[in-house]
Formats: sequence, structure tokens, C-alpha cells
Amino acid sequence: MKAECKKWLEKKLEELQARESYSLEKTNESIAKQYKIAPAKIVKLNYNENLFMPKEKLASLMREVAEECDLRIYPQEEESKLKEKISDYLKIPKDYVVVGNGSDELIDRIGRLFLEKGDKAISVTPTFPVFRYCIKHQDAECIAVPLLKNFGLDVTQLLHNFTSETKLLYLCSPNNPTANQFTMNEVENLIEEFPGIVIVDEAYAEYADYSMVSHVDKYENLIILRTFSKAFGLAGLRLGYAVTNATLAKVLAEKTPLPFPVSTFTLSMGRKLLENFAVVEKAVKELKVERGTLIKKLNEISGIGAFDSKTNFVLFNTDKSYEDVYQNLLRQGILVKKFGKILHLDNCLRTTVGLPKMNAKLLEALKEIFR
Repeated sequence: MKAECKKWLEKKLEELQARESYSLEKTNESIAKQYKIAPAKIVKLNYNENLFMPKEKLASLMREVAEECDLRIYPQEEESKLKEKISDYLKIPKDYVVVGNGSDELIDRIGRLFLEKGDKAISVTPTFPVFRYCIKHQDAECIAVPLLKNFGLDVTQLLHNFTSETKLLYLCSPNNPTANQFTMNEVENLIEEFPGIVIVDEAYAEYADYSMVSHVDKYENLIILRTFSKAFGLAGLRLGYAVTNATLAKVLAEKTPLPFPVSTFTLSMGRKLLENFAVVEKAVKELKVERGTLIKKLNEISGIGAFDSKTNFVLFNTDKSYEDVYQNLLRQGILVKKFGKILHLDNCLRTTVGLPKMNAKLLEALKEIFR
């Protein structure tokens, strides 16, 4: 390589390495190896996965899909069939649906389509960080407005930051990691006042009190994001979708530079699950019951304060160092998500609502830590 090319490459790599990105955490295998614990005994509660979906049922549906699909050819009508099922599920026109390789990919796609260098985007803090990473990769500025102490929207401050340069507004509702759902009136107020595209991320909608999907006809600048990773239990297949008006949907679907962003197998699994929605519905109901029990029992431990949840995870604050609590749990093979300071709270951690046996292990470990 010529000297000038080498210099350019080194500079570019240094610049790219300095960029924020989503950092993956320890795997079950790495924890097992580090702490000499059998991998099967690891209690994984850090990524908000839905463990109430029966693995055997998913495996059965996968076998059906494997028999039906010809993986030697590119996707044919699988996306269209999935859109029809989503249309029936949400009671919206089929042409309102845009399918993506996880809702994260759709966030990135929206940023690429609607942001240019020097533009601004707005979100809240704390919230799901992928939006911020995608905005910065577009060389745009991301403005983060802190939530109120009760985890509600600071509507006044958000409105104050709306200018002709702000092209995207991102609201995760129910919000990750605070687990609360913003009020519909406040969200509608912001949609009406915002001068650009509003993204409402409803990854946890199946666990929440309401959805904004019925409002996409009312607001021409509204895009709703949904996913199969949470309630549907397909985190490993990466399937998400957007719901918006037909005009925006056409642009989102047709102006991506990547052909066939979702595999035939994944598209077909999404359809299969919607055809077997009773299984999903049962899993969601069971998780909601367990969620209430988990919150109650966490709050019975002196030194822990757990918050209400409209998701499949629970945020809690402790009066001990969050790092100490996290490491203590990790040594016992229990993996939660550590956050530390969130707004006025200093020692926050987040746990997936796991199966009853998993939650029991977590609670016993926490009782010992705080005894």
C-alpha cells in the first residue's frame, strides 16, 4: 500500500473506532468459562428476551417452515404474505406495512433516508441508544432531552428544541430502560408540533396499555416501529416492521439500497407465528402475571426499589453500588443489565422478566446480597 493510502486508512480507522456503537455483552459461554459454571445454569436476564414463548412450539414451526421454503432461491411472495398477516393483526391496510431486518435496521434506514449532514434529530434520555448511534453515523446532531423524575416526557423542553433543522423525533414508548409508557395526549401533542418525521418505537406494545398504530392515518409524519423480537420470541431471527401511511411506507420499502433485507425463512416464521397467535397471547399473559409478582418481591427486599413496568423487563434502583451488585450476581451466573446513574437515581439495574425459576434465583441472590 502506498504511504498516502496507508495514512488515510489509519486515520479513517481511528475515526471509526472512536464512534459510539452498540456494545454486545458477555455470552452464556464466556460467563460459564470465566466463572466455571455449567452453561445450562446461567440465568440470562439482560436483553429483554421473551422466555415465555415455548421453545418446543417455535422449533415445531421452524420445522414446518423448513419444509415449505426453498432456501436456494431469493424471497418470492413471503414478504407479501407476512404483510397480509400483519395487516389482519393490526387491522390496517397492507400497504401501510414495511418489513425490516429487525426494527434497528429500520431506524438506520429512516436516518439514511431523511437526514443529511448538519441536520438535527431529537430524542429523550435515557432511552434505547441505537437511534443516537444511527444519527451520529449520518453526521447529524442528536439532541437528548432528559425525562422528568417520574420518567415522563418533558414536553416543554422538547417543544423548545423543535426548529426547522430538526428532521427526526424518536420516542420509545414503552420506554427502554424505564419501562413506562408515555401518555397518548403528550405523544400526540409532540407529533402535531414537530416539523419533521416522528418515530414511535413500540417494541414492547404487546405488553403495554395502548398503541399509536391507529393514528398513522391521522398524522402524515408518523412512523410506528414494531418487532417480533419481544412478545413473539424471535430475537434470534431479527424481524421488525414499520407502520405508517402509504406514501411514507412506499418510500421506506422501495428506496433502501439493500435488496432482500430479510430472509425467506425469517419472513415465513413471522407469518407462522401470526397464524398461531394464541401461543403468543398466552405467553404475554403469563409474563404479565409474573412481572407483577417480580416487582412486588423486588420491592420487599430492603435496599431495592423496583418500578412499575409496561414491558417485559423491570428497572430497579439499589442503595448499594450497582457495579458491586452486578458483579456479585455475575459470579453466581446471573446476568442482568447494569446502567448506574439514571436521572436522579444512582444505582440502576434492569432485569428481564424471566421464567419463575429464573426470577426465584435472582431474588434469592439479591436477598443474600442485601441481607
